[in-house]
Amino acid sequence: MYPLTMQRKIIHIDADCFYAAIEMRDRPELRGIPMAVGGSAERRGVLTTCNYDARAYGVRSAMPTAHAMRLCPQLTVVPPQMHKYREASQVMRGIFAEFTEVIEPLSLDEAYLDVSEITDETLTATRIAKAIRAQVRESLDITVSAGVSVNKFVAKVASDWQKPDGLTVVPPDEVDAFVAALSVTKIPGVGAVTADKMHRYGLRTCADVRGWSLHDLRRRFGKFGVVLHERARGRDERLVQPSRVRKSVSVERTFSEDVSGPSEWAPIIERLYINLMERIEAAKAWHAIDKAFIKLKFNDFTQTTVERAGTKAVEADYHDLLVEGWERKARPVRLIGLGVRLMDDGDQVSERLPFSDPPLAEH
Repeated sequence: MYPLTMQRKIIHIDADCFYAAIEMRDRPELRGIPMAVGGSAERRGVLTTCNYDARAYGVRSAMPTAHAMRLCPQLTVVPPQMHKYREASQVMRGIFAEFTEVIEPLSLDEAYLDVSEITDETLTATRIAKAIRAQVRESLDITVSAGVSVNKFVAKVASDWQKPDGLTVVPPDEVDAFVAALSVTKIPGVGAVTADKMHRYGLRTCADVRGWSLHDLRRRFGKFGVVLHERARGRDERLVQPSRVRKSVSVERTFSEDVSGPSEWAPIIERLYINLMERIEAAKAWHAIDKAFIKLKFNDFTQTTVERAGTKAVEADYHDLLVEGWERKARPVRLIGLGVRLMDDGDQVSERLPFSDPPLAEH
């Protein structure tokens, strides 16, 4: 890895409405109309993503399909075809690998790239990001947005800045001003609940957070106060990690309002399950799956975990495990997690996809 004194150059790549873009590419009649990918309203399905025409009506990913249809009655919903999305993801990964080996996939359509050690003066981080975007468009006929900066946090925020089909570069000398003006909701981990709490204290931008000492932030927000202190100043020392010792892959979601039990969480599981499949695919961990597990955190902040060996992460098994776990207390639930344990000889590391409120959306 590069010396600590070297200026880091991080690129965050994020495909634009990835699943919807693939479907519109393959079915031109879906272009120019509100469309989404997800489960049917009749089966209490949930949207995995939607195009920008649908977003104009307030439709969002992770939204129950029935609710989306009420917002946009003309919405066309197509079922997900994961094999196509995996194939496109592999093409993108191959393009990334043409420029660097230091790649950290976050999902099928999103990744960090560290290009700090590239010494060719003609290959600046900005030029690499432009080249990647052009190659993805040429190879897959879809667009990706990119953010370029000195660390993961700023690069990820930048990639969302001019979506869709955008490129935002935040040079080192502009990081301070760029971050200061950001809403606190741009800090990973600040969902609706935390944001409401911060707003009550008058903390609406990162500049506001800078006015608080680390001691006060820790007193009000616990260990997360350290993250707030660092991110509000544009600091993020996390490395882009292409390989780690993987022991599990999991996704979870914390709710702003507790759900009473299986009848309420059924539409949520489909979305969580699809995200888990994406994470397993991105980790290339299918061969190493040893058992499935679920985690439930109840409204009294106690939690339980249920595991089942001999499964390859089948959605029906997760429904059974969740019911089994819930029946241990039969209380309202504030968090649900789905995951797989991996065998010791696999390509392994514990990795979670945190769902704050509102849940993270595919762009």
